[in-house]
Amino acid sequence: MPTTTVENEKSLNEECGIFGIWNDQKAAELTFYGLHALQHRGQEGAGIVAKQADGRLWQERGLGLLSEVFSDPRRMLNLTGEAAIGHVRYATAGNHGIENIQPFMVNFSDMQIALAHNGNITNAQTLKQELEDEGAIFQSSSDTEILLHLIRRSKAPTFDEQLKEALLRLRGGFAFILLTPNAMYAALDPHGFRPFVIGRLPEAGGYVVASETAALETVRAEFLQDVQPGELIRFDNAGMHLSKYTEQTTLNIDAMEYVYFARPDSNIYGVNVHRARKRMGEAIATEQPVDADTVVGVPNSSLSAAMGYAEKAQLPNEMGLVKNQYIARSFIEPTQERRERAVRMKLSAVPAIVAGQRVILVDDSIVRGTTSKYIIKMLRDAGASEVHVRIASPAFKYPSFYGVDMQTTDELMAAHYSKDEMCDIIGADSLEFLSVEGLVASIDLPYQGAGNGLTTAYFDGHYPSPVYDYQDSLAELAAENIVTFDPEP
Repeated sequence: MPTTTVENEKSLNEECGIFGIWNDQKAAELTFYGLHALQHRGQEGAGIVAKQADGRLWQERGLGLLSEVFSDPRRMLNLTGEAAIGHVRYATAGNHGIENIQPFMVNFSDMQIALAHNGNITNAQTLKQELEDEGAIFQSSSDTEILLHLIRRSKAPTFDEQLKEALLRLRGGFAFILLTPNAMYAALDPHGFRPFVIGRLPEAGGYVVASETAALETVRAEFLQDVQPGELIRFDNAGMHLSKYTEQTTLNIDAMEYVYFARPDSNIYGVNVHRARKRMGEAIATEQPVDADTVVGVPNSSLSAAMGYAEKAQLPNEMGLVKNQYIARSFIEPTQERRERAVRMKLSAVPAIVAGQRVILVDDSIVRGTTSKYIIKMLRDAGASEVHVRIASPAFKYPSFYGVDMQTTDELMAAHYSKDEMCDIIGADSLEFLSVEGLVASIDLPYQGAGNGLTTAYFDGHYPSPVYDYQDSLAELAAENIVTFDPEP
């Protein structure tokens, strides 16, 4: 194994958050608030499309945080009508230009369509090449646009059938919201990789679809149900209509939603995220105990796990690290000194809490290790006598292709170093990870189908489907049976 340290600051990033409302006079305003609750899922761009009273769709979008895109109140004044969909973006597929900010909106000769997408289409490159060979011209570099081309090329007699036919061509992870002058649609991939929920507004009875239940709470919508794998749901003036575009489905919700991405107040397939994370902390305390004086969680996504660890270990759970909540999006600094300063801008150690203490540092994951190294150094500089790192998830060794921004092993520290080497690089006194079995048991998904209902491929190399255009990148690992792929259901 190489002995050079990993210096680039890179964290895991979810691809997007999506939100839509049908049948409410304040649809665009509520969509804004719903997207605000999903801002953690994407900070590079935001947009809203509203269906105006005359049935025409109107789009407002831009680069930056939601509050930056809509800082001019006139942009919201343009978004009138009783239906709207919105999107917050973190770029994985495609570049960072305005042309990739969603929702996309197209003007066909006979109708308008707006489209918002969360996930990653794993056969996008193949489909795009086929479509271009047939004369298609793409306006963006995002994989999302492919669905619009497939819809328009379908010869099916109705729009619903065209949409179903198009969805059957796609592989990978996708949650879609589509808005037309007549209806709003929600569709989820056959594996259910990404979370997707439906709610009902209490007064006008409008419907809400969103990436997380936390967004429903923000607009005071009552949770109705999770969108199921392979479902296509239409909302129109006659109500909600459930259908499936395929019966060949499994459930493989991304375990990283519970570990890191989702808000702790969200529920995914009946499991509260905070409670799952707390159980992860309890599990790692049981699996990997260590003599210490205090437990410190890395804010904010690891605080639930730290709480569980401390309770199980019967140790005080202290606020030994404080996060500056007003720091904007993180960035990659060109020198080690500046990288360390960037971490210190986001986090501060509390000497009064950690000085002279044997600290158990609980974090949700290690990607490249750079942030962990700087945090441990901060704790030592603040007087900690020992720092023992406990990760409330398994080691992240393999790429993600279903909507998480980690599609090669280049960024993954655990793919290149042993656990002992990682411990030396980050400067910890000890380093341990939660087992895959402990993670699955902690999430405790109420699922009765084949498998456990989760995707844990990043930890154990077992992918619940082929990864199509990315298959060659794992060919060597597959040849050695280190990674495996289930066939499509």
